[in-house]
Amino acid sequence: MGQFARETAVEKVAEGRWRGELFEGWRIGAVPNGGYVLALAGRALSEALPHRDPLAINAFYLAPTALGPIDCEVDVLRRGGNTSHASARLYQEGELKVVVTAAYTDLERLSGPNWSQTSAPDYPAFADCPVRGGPKLEFRQRVDLRLAEGGDVFLSQQPGGGGVFGGWVAHADGADPDPIGLLMFADAFPPPALDLVGLVGWVPTVELTVQLRALPAPGPIKARLASRFLTEGVIEEDGEYWDSLGNLVALSRQTAKVRLPK
Repeated sequence: MGQFARETAVEKVAEGRWRGELFEGWRIGAVPNGGYVLALAGRALSEALPHRDPLAINAFYLAPTALGPIDCEVDVLRRGGNTSHASARLYQEGELKVVVTAAYTDLERLSGPNWSQTSAPDYPAFADCPVRGGPKLEFRQRVDLRLAEGGDVFLSQQPGGGGVFGGWVAHADGADPDPIGLLMFADAFPPPALDLVGLVGWVPTVELTVQLRALPAPGPIKARLASRFLTEGVIEEDGEYWDSLGNLVALSRQTAKVRLPK
């Protein structure tokens, strides 16, 4: 079991309630990474539902979480033959922190037609990409991030204006990715707003949606996160995630606010 699996583990403590813990090593500043928090909820939902894999999962972040115990209350909405639905609420010290809704399935059983308007980005191999993107963050103790696109802002301190970050992401301990890990990887890249306004301010997540399409093959995940509109300080972030065999395994969309120093 890799470190991510250990530090997103949950235990059933009552009917419809699971307890986990948010560990050091996953924080952006003082706050645990939102994808890491979502992954813990994803574990609880996997245990509560007859299907193990998230198909589509959405989180609204009501308040920042902190290190320590966290409770996840799950309401099963429907148990279906191919897809099940549930909602979850995450609490710390009685305060509601995150609200999650999800549809779960078994990804290995998916079958049907395929079509894609775009292909995976053509980036240098994982080993050939530089380690950039806030390497001093605590979060980087757990996640190995290699930027092939958009990383110049971390060298020049000047935004490039493209609103794109792309490259590779992997568990720092070398563990292979799994569906729950994809929930965390969907929030692992720097916010594209940093390439628009520079390395200043804070970009808190309001909402994060992740769609899974396939079980990931072993090895690092190739990803591209891009924004098209920054409007009155609100920005969207669209992500594509491809496994080491070139298969699309996940998509994401995030709503965030860009807060600049006064």
